[in-house]
Amino acid sequence: MIVLLLVPAFWLQAAETEMRDTVLLAPSSQQLSVGWRPVDWLLQYLRNANRPSEKPFDCKFLCGPYYTSTYSFGLAGGLSGEYSWDRSDPTLARSMATLFLNASVLGVLKLTLEGKNYMPHDAYRWDYKLAVENLPTDFWGIGYDAGLHGTKGHFRQLRLLFQPNWLFRVREYTYVGPTLWLQYSRAVHFTNPETVAGQRHNIASAGAGVVVQYDSRDFALNAYRGNFLKLEHLVFPGFANHYAFQRTELIIDSYRQMWRGSVLAMDLHAQFNYGDVPWTMLAKVGENGRMRGYYEGRYRNRNILEGQVELRQHLFGRFGCVLWGGAANVFRNFGHIYLSQTLPTFGTGLRWEFKKRVNLRFDVGLTRNKPGFEFKMNEAF
Repeated sequence: MIVLLLVPAFWLQAAETEMRDTVLLAPSSQQLSVGWRPVDWLLQYLRNANRPSEKPFDCKFLCGPYYTSTYSFGLAGGLSGEYSWDRSDPTLARSMATLFLNASVLGVLKLTLEGKNYMPHDAYRWDYKLAVENLPTDFWGIGYDAGLHGTKGHFRQLRLLFQPNWLFRVREYTYVGPTLWLQYSRAVHFTNPETVAGQRHNIASAGAGVVVQYDSRDFALNAYRGNFLKLEHLVFPGFANHYAFQRTELIIDSYRQMWRGSVLAMDLHAQFNYGDVPWTMLAKVGENGRMRGYYEGRYRNRNILEGQVELRQHLFGRFGCVLWGGAANVFRNFGHIYLSQTLPTFGTGLRWEFKKRVNLRFDVGLTRNKPGFEFKMNEAF
């Protein structure tokens, strides 16, 4: 995507005036007869992608190479769509659905379907995530010391994941509802199986619980102002799981506009697991966009505390940049939290607005181990 999107984006910015009156159309037979230039068509497509649309379902296609520290170079493509469950209400947030396929040179194959739905009058919301993954994974073991000094092993993970939520509004900005977690994980070709302390390599985890959510953000994917709080508790009972345990998760996000074109974004995340926790369900550093630059799962344990602060600044046209700092600590229990085991991250990144307030991001993160790079869609939080 760096080649196909960021570089053409600079050309696109310069050609804005010249192409102002051009309408984006699929190439007709007449166009082909006089010579259709795919690069020009691509530039027009990218230029028009972030314009407001009156379509009932505004769908855009995106495809190109990507890179992350975890999975190296690859190719990603998919669809991103927006729609409204009540088009007569302009105050109702637009619902979103994305379908993406990732494949990398390391053998990654990942298909993800995600959606967020805001129902009429915002009386209730429902969202979901469905993922099918075949991932080559490096594994150092469990705990801070294993992640820092352990010998790196390897396995291939086959994972199926389904996470639906159904939330009802109980007062302004406040929602409560049930949630499910269904996951099957299978590890094959494990080179250091002793690091999971005799636990199974094939583990199914089925849990149910409740979510309490406060959300005053102006736009979920790229908030300029507002607050988000999520408290979730899940129970993975013994009758449905080989390993019975419970999980509590807390997310607190806040967004403030500082000066013109800037947003100060703050994120605090905590996850606590109790009981007979399987190694596939441990809290991991680098998961869900947090602690950018770290290899996802190099540091893992029963619990995690992590936070980050990011300054986002609009530059010109559809370009922006960010600067962030953060820290995390993974630990077995509260008696084993040590300041010396805090994992820092600092970094900067470039943003390009693919669709209205939906960004492509290229981030460089400095960590305790080595620098890491990410090129993805949507903000980290």
